[in-house]
Amino acid sequence: MAAAFFITAAAPAKERCARETTGETARESPRVALTFDDGPSDYTITLLDGLRARGVKASFFLQGQCIEGREETIRQMQEDGHLIGNHTFHHVQLTKLSDEQAKQEVVSTSNAIYKITGIYTSYIRPPFGVWKRGLDYNVTMIPVLWTVDSRDWYTQNTPVIVNDVMKQVKDGDIILMHDCFKTSVESALQIVDRLKQDGYELVTVDEMIAD
Repeated sequence: MAAAFFITAAAPAKERCARETTGETARESPRVALTFDDGPSDYTITLLDGLRARGVKASFFLQGQCIEGREETIRQMQEDGHLIGNHTFHHVQLTKLSDEQAKQEVVSTSNAIYKITGIYTSYIRPPFGVWKRGLDYNVTMIPVLWTVDSRDWYTQNTPVIVNDVMKQVKDGDIILMHDCFKTSVESALQIVDRLKQDGYELVTVDEMIAD
């Protein structure tokens, strides 16, 4: 199995810029990847609508146990061009499981995503940021951590979340959020608006890696 590309919060942020051309002029824009864990939820469709209205793509790491009954939401994610990744089936710390249990948590979620999208995702956000290396998951899994933690699940306070993220964010960051709280969705859309006002380009995780 090919080696996984491991994006960690401890890794130094690499400067990434995208060329934007308007007429005869070009400028460089800082880039940020906005990521969402723990969905899909009842709030995800509102988030998708808001991102679509703003012309922004993000990355969603899905729990397998949350997928049933929300297939249309996932199809909308795919249609809108968002990256869809794996967040295990039961939101478990993989290193506390046997190899077989860990593999099942990952593979069952990838299979559930495949049944809806027709694509086996290669990207995984390991719960609690802890990855279990060395297992054969049938496809090479690329673990993705973060560089900015919004702590939206803890505060559940929209102004606090927005201010905390905007104080920390810089070029090349991967922002961790969740799409299972109303305040998180409200915060995410406000953050998008603020980032765009500040000249940031919002990209998916795979675009960040490819740069």
